Amino acid sequence: MLAQDVLGRLAADGTAAVATTRADLDITDPDAVRAALAEHRPAVIVNCAGWTDVDGAEEQEEDALAVNGTGPRVLAEACKESGSVLLHVSTDYVFAGDGAQPYTEDAPTGPRSAYGRTKLAGERAVLDILPGAGHVVRTAWLYGAGGPNFVRTMIRLEAVKDTLDVVDDQRGQPTWTVDLADRLVRLGQGALAGTVKGGVRHGTSGGATTWFGFTREIFRLLGADPERVRPTTSEAFVRPAPRPSYSVLGHEAWRGTGIEPIRDWRAALAEAFPTLLEAERDMGATGR
Repeated sequence: MLAQDVLGRLAADGTAAVATTRADLDITDPDAVRAALAEHRPAVIVNCAGWTDVDGAEEQEEDALAVNGTGPRVLAEACKESGSVLLHVSTDYVFAGDGAQPYTEDAPTGPRSAYGRTKLAGERAVLDILPGAGHVVRTAWLYGAGGPNFVRTMIRLEAVKDTLDVVDDQRGQPTWTVDLADRLVRLGQGALAGTVKGGVRHGTSGGATTWFGFTREIFRLLGADPERVRPTTSEAFVRPAPRPSYSVLGHEAWRGTGIEPIRDWRAALAEAFPTLLEAERDMGATGR
């Protein structure tokens, strides 16, 4: 989902890019990664690969760690040899998720799930191996036209459900993959120009809401009655992995880079919505 928008953003700039799927490149294989870098000689690598099955990671932490921890380490080691810049996408799950103020980029981490632990391992590998050329961008609550996500699910459910009960005790920042892709590309450009140093930044939208508030805004954009969305608590949807109750991230590290933080989540959703609606309707029309 994110990678498609990164490629779209690069194409709009006329920037050449090589995209690899899991079948093309196993990022946990050092020899394969070195060979790929030797063949393509990229100036910047954007690592959009990741084990994103949060609940599955609870039972398969070793497998999740291979993708989320070992993979970034292998990429970082190869980039150190080749001189490439590495942009690594991480997550709000590296925090405990029990805060009350936006997490700063240097706030203490404390993941409460296997997924969060594996993603933190990847962050640390990138920053340890590439202290100057390693960039970690944490994001959260991603949605986009290129894959399944919360917005598209709510669009689909609105058409078949009279009411929806949605969690109102988890707070975060819905983030459009197009906006994140733009910041990743600009970050890479800044790194190559020498105007942006390596480190951690937060790639989430401005503002904050709950899943309940997010769904009500989706209904409003659909022209549906937001009152059909009813608040509930996390206890109504018990899952193997604990969900952060507070996933709001601060954006101070963008200061001085010449790159502004991502806009408010409502403005982004309003612009994204026609594309998301079309993608979901196209999927329904094909029977997938």
